[in-house]
Amino acid sequence: MLALLPTVNTLLLTCFVRIHNTSEGAEKEHLNSLSLVAILVAAYLMVIIIIEHVVTLRLIVRAFAFVVLILLLGSPLCIAIGAWKRESDRISHTLCTEEESLIIEPKQRGSEKILARQDSDQEMDTNDNRTLQSGENLNLLQAMRVMDFWILFLAMACGMGSGLATVNNISQIGGSLNYTSSEIGSLVSLWSIWNFLGRFGAGYASDYALHAKGWARPLFMVITLAGMSLGHLVIASGVPGALYVGSILLGVCYGSQWSLMPTITSEIFGVAHMGTIFNTITIASPVGSYIFSVRVIGYIYDKEASGEGNICVGKHCFVLSFLIMASATLFGSLAALSLFFRTRNFYNQVVHRRLLHSVREL
Repeated sequence: MLALLPTVNTLLLTCFVRIHNTSEGAEKEHLNSLSLVAILVAAYLMVIIIIEHVVTLRLIVRAFAFVVLILLLGSPLCIAIGAWKRESDRISHTLCTEEESLIIEPKQRGSEKILARQDSDQEMDTNDNRTLQSGENLNLLQAMRVMDFWILFLAMACGMGSGLATVNNISQIGGSLNYTSSEIGSLVSLWSIWNFLGRFGAGYASDYALHAKGWARPLFMVITLAGMSLGHLVIASGVPGALYVGSILLGVCYGSQWSLMPTITSEIFGVAHMGTIFNTITIASPVGSYIFSVRVIGYIYDKEASGEGNICVGKHCFVLSFLIMASATLFGSLAALSLFFRTRNFYNQVVHRRLLHSVREL
């Protein structure tokens, strides 16, 4: 089911996909509203999970919390309906305005079309030259010949591999540190929320820094991978509550990687073959997860385990594993730092300039 359902679901819903021409300025307000709702849902779920962990909620309170959650989940539909109504009114007003202003001389219109066609041709030539000069729109084989591809692959293996290994073994880790099953369940639920906050926050922060400051996006890879290294060190300490604090750092930074990686891939290698290139780079995630889960965490846990059932209790079961993963993510951060220096001029000369040009057009 897990293997077939995503593919079947995608194939069944493909026929509903349509390309619509929209105005970014008009859509920004609605996208901000949807983002606000998503943050509210995440915050609400986090509060409910924490409260349930502290006190036992009565049935009527659970029912009320469920109703509020359903209302929050349904609120994006209201935003979409409102946006559709506004767009319909705008189109109707535009059509009326165009009908009133159709008093243009044929010759003047013809000359305007010729000038517009010439400007369009010149702009296409300029864009083609800029594309060739900046090395955009590489295919997979061309991208694999570039060092930046393998730096991204290495950074993903270190960051996403260690993060995935941690969440896959969090139940075993919590059991070794004497966490109860309810506490472990809360950790797993909260991990998903922190993962979402990392994906959302990193995308927003990196966009703002790139637009306002001109900072290359790989700089945020450096920061988040360093944050993952710190999170591994916190869990390795084994102090009370370390698993909570460490999982917060790991969850946020792990989610950030999934937000940054596809954007950086499209900016460096172009959007024409972005899907193929990015999905090839993501192979590093299961490869890294296998290495850290089986060859590091599993091997060291079995080596430290004693007694019946091959069970290990105490922080010594995972301290070496997390020190190794902390070193690996720090190495990944240094690799991302090299990518930042390699692409800094490219971001300043091509990506940032292209963004400024698109803002002027709006």
